[in-house]
Amino acid sequence: MMVIFPYKHNQTWVFDDERMELIQEPFVSGVPEMIDILVAGIDNVDEGFKLLFSANPFPGYQAELTWLRSEYNGHWYYWNKNNLEGWLCPALLKYFSEPPNKIYCKAESLYF
Repeated sequence: MMVIFPYKHNQTWVFDDERMELIQEPFVSGVPEMIDILVAGIDNVDEGFKLLFSANPFPGYQAELTWLRSEYNGHWYYWNKNNLEGWLCPALLKYFSEPPNKIYCKAESLYF
């Protein structure tokens, strides 16, 4: 299980992870729309939220993303429940040695 803390910067979802040398790493190409669905109902979400993710299912996961194809050193994933595709940039490989067939994720408030 891994965790990052996305937040809005210049109206774009980004995250920092100093351990992985990522600062204001943006989510693009369909992933912001996925995030908007995951965070619906979380108060003050523009200040940030906790995003849990794993290659294995875990209790309470909200989304199951399925690998589709590689493109531009990144990877396209499909969220069947919402009929959405999103591209994850090469930073994905800082968290996984190879792109997982499935990514499970859950968004949580920073203020529990």
